[in-house]
Amino acid sequence: MSVHNEIKRVTTHTLQWMKQRNEKISMLTAYDYSMARIFDHSGIDVILVGDSASNVMAGHETTLPITLDQMIYHAQSVVRACKRCLVIVDLPFGSYQGNSKEALNSAIRIMKEAGAHGIKLEGGEEVCDSIKRIVSAGVPVMGHLGLTPQSIYKFGTYTVRAREEEEAEMLLRNAEALQEAGCFSLVLEKIPATLGARVAEKLRIPVIGIGAGNGVDGQVLVMHDMLGITQNFSPRFLRRYLNLFEDISDATRKYIGDIKSRDFPNEREQY
Repeated sequence: MSVHNEIKRVTTHTLQWMKQRNEKISMLTAYDYSMARIFDHSGIDVILVGDSASNVMAGHETTLPITLDQMIYHAQSVVRACKRCLVIVDLPFGSYQGNSKEALNSAIRIMKEAGAHGIKLEGGEEVCDSIKRIVSAGVPVMGHLGLTPQSIYKFGTYTVRAREEEEAEMLLRNAEALQEAGCFSLVLEKIPATLGARVAEKLRIPVIGIGAGNGVDGQVLVMHDMLGITQNFSPRFLRRYLNLFEDISDATRKYIGDIKSRDFPNEREQY
């Protein structure tokens, strides 16, 4: 008789449980089936289908150009791969800022067409109406404060946010507002570590950082940065676990060399 090992899915409740037990949450971005399958198999807690696909998959300078249709395509690919982890999808720029009805429609499209488990959007009090409307429709929402890449042209720089006390207090107010609006979790990007710890301590919901120090409830990195595929991006918060740019370059050069020298395919590699 075969024993069926049930894979226990990570849910928004799992993340809440992890925060309460002081267990750190692991999160990575992914944009395609093959990589998402590896991350899910490796035991990652959350995969974010990030609008960073605009940069790392499509080669744009900012996250702004990616469309809702393109995000859905990436999300569909990731969801097909995941048996265990929670899959959250970014609402792209222009798909939710207009009004709460547009935001809800965008979120519903991601849930229905991609089969995602929740959405993420950027902003504070100004997006709370949209969050309430999306949550009331049964869609889990993750917030995002600090450095918000979709607002890059407003800020004009990718430097650390909320160094000054006034901006720090505003971020704390916004974090509480997002929690009250119904967010199940919050991402904090590129803020002082002391402020990250203050937010995580103050909120009931899990706080996940990217360049927000070690006092938050979990960490997220962009897949291409963590694996060393990107080369020209080295912020302080990034730890590269591989150097795939060099490894893949070396393998490619070897492949080219083997073809040129007529070594590939050899006798065993042909029919």
